[in-house]
Amino acid sequence: MDPAGLRPLGVGEILDVAIKIYRARFGVLVRAVVVMLGPVFVLSAVIRISVGTGDGLLGVGQPGTTPEIDTHQLWAFVAGTLVIALLAFLASQVATGACFKAVSGAYLDEQPDWRESLRFARSHVRSLLWVSFLLVIFLIPALLACLVPGAYLYVVWSVAAPVVLLEGAHGRGALKRSRALVKGRFWPTVATLGLVTILTGIVQAMFLGILAGVGSISGNEVARAVAEAIGQTVSSALTTPLSAAVLTVMYFDLRVRKDGFDLELLARRMGVEPGPGPRTEFLPPGSTATQSDDQPPFWPPPPGWRPRSGGPPGA
Repeated sequence: MDPAGLRPLGVGEILDVAIKIYRARFGVLVRAVVVMLGPVFVLSAVIRISVGTGDGLLGVGQPGTTPEIDTHQLWAFVAGTLVIALLAFLASQVATGACFKAVSGAYLDEQPDWRESLRFARSHVRSLLWVSFLLVIFLIPALLACLVPGAYLYVVWSVAAPVVLLEGAHGRGALKRSRALVKGRFWPTVATLGLVTILTGIVQAMFLGILAGVGSISGNEVARAVAEAIGQTVSSALTTPLSAAVLTVMYFDLRVRKDGFDLELLARRMGVEPGPGPRTEFLPPGSTATQSDDQPPFWPPPPGWRPRSGGPPGA
């Protein structure tokens, strides 16, 4: 994307840009998701056909007696469910990371194909998993204790994954960076997340309705399992890239607002590399940095940057 075209966006504009990128890179995004999640849903269908859905775990006893539990089938059902859940989580992390890579290419004049995007996501999967683990252990207690703190943390940490992939941050550093970016843009971020949740929810509800119709018409377990695998694959292929596109555009919008990403990108295009060291404008009050307070983090300086000495930029 031309740096001159980067500017602060409203909520509606973020969705509009995200949908345009989603449509332009649709083939790459869908392939990355299907390659990762398709086999998982197929395996889930195979396990479901082999083990059952849990309806047949209770043996049929005599009338008036308590049905006996088939322990072997029960443990097979539990083990299969856990394996599928783990594989689906790992595959979704890689698929989402690949979507972030493909969408961010629109901003950085890159054209990664689905294979390159998947390789990039796999190289960062450990960091993605660690951040996801931190989100779970922090968000679940907050949501159980009170809905408001949990919802607040979910919003301020919403761009942690793009931070991990596009800035190389790790763990708690990615969470802090996400919170710094969202600071001052909390309610617009809430609105953006709410709208994309509604859009993806509509698509998922549509496919769930189709699956329910297939299940009610056909009493065949194999047909239901196959239909569910196809529906889950198509639904994920449509919704995962859309969510990733919105989060990526929102992330770049926050960077444009907070650290002059448009100017940084323009400087790179002109052959001027950003200066080394951390960006002091993101550090919390009282923090220290190795970079000189009289030197901008890159040239041209970000909007509003002034040296500590009080002189003009570049003095």
